[in-house]
Amino acid sequence: MLRPHPSFVHDLLETHATLRARLSQEDSTEIRRRLDDVTYTLCVSTGTRTLDAALASARAQLAGVASQADSGLAA
Repeated sequence: MLRPHPSFVHDLLETHATLRARLSQEDSTEIRRRLDDVTYTLCVSTGTRTLDAALASARAQLAGVASQADSGLAA
């Protein structure tokens, strides 16, 4: 399976967190639509079907990249 670039995954996670925080302060159709779009993109990018699985997969991917960098395996 192809994997998205780690910076793309990182940006998706940050955008998701930002939109969830904004939604808790201001419930608007635009924020909900953008959150739905980011959720969909996270699921597609990680090959998962649920938000929880997508978030877990994205975080695991980023943790793997970080551990590779720490061990000197990242190129």
